Amino acid sequence: MTADVSPILISMKTAGTAILVTFFLGVFAARGVVALRSDKLRIILDGLLTLPLVLPPTVAGFFLLYIFGVQRPVGSFLIAFFGWKVVFSWSATVLAAVVISFPLMYRAARGAFEQVDRDLIDAARTLGMSERRIFWQVTMPLARPGVAAGGVLAFARGLGEFGATAMIAGNIAGRTRTLPLAVYSEVAGNDMRQAYEYVAILVVICFLVVFAMNYFTAKESKYKRGADQ
Repeated sequence: MTADVSPILISMKTAGTAILVTFFLGVFAARGVVALRSDKLRIILDGLLTLPLVLPPTVAGFFLLYIFGVQRPVGSFLIAFFGWKVVFSWSATVLAAVVISFPLMYRAARGAFEQVDRDLIDAARTLGMSERRIFWQVTMPLARPGVAAGGVLAFARGLGEFGATAMIAGNIAGRTRTLPLAVYSEVAGNDMRQAYEYVAILVVICFLVVFAMNYFTAKESKYKRGADQ
């Protein structure tokens, strides 16, 4: 029997789209939190932004369903004014992947920004550079390995998302059935041969992701050792 490739295509499309959103949201959220002067406000915001990382994915999916359901204010507004039904659509798979993978991107970016030498930033200020220019020309290049590693990890998390996706997007073949959902469906249907194929694909992709993450981490460590010397 020929394998159904739709879960592979849906998963890659979902993870690819989600990381584009998650990357910029995580980077700018990390930039904003790092720039805060109030320790109490920083702690509160950091807790809120990290919350999806520690919540069970099904609970995160429940909140998404509660917000974007067709009978809820946000969901009914999107349907009435834009004709956009989020729940049980491909958009819902992207939304779930973004919410679940965002904390990983945010925390990786924040950690990378906090490792940047403050003396270099202060020196840039004395040269009259604007904060935006300092961020893009000083902070981001120095933090790039850590930010890139966070992006790779967030991509993998979005690719492997299951609980929140099942809650808000469902398990619709050819529409919202991602690879993790396909594995679950095939095992539930006792088609172990097909499940093995999907699992093998996920293992290969995840191995490549871990390899890429280790590469960026090693590059960051090499840079730090060079800077210390």
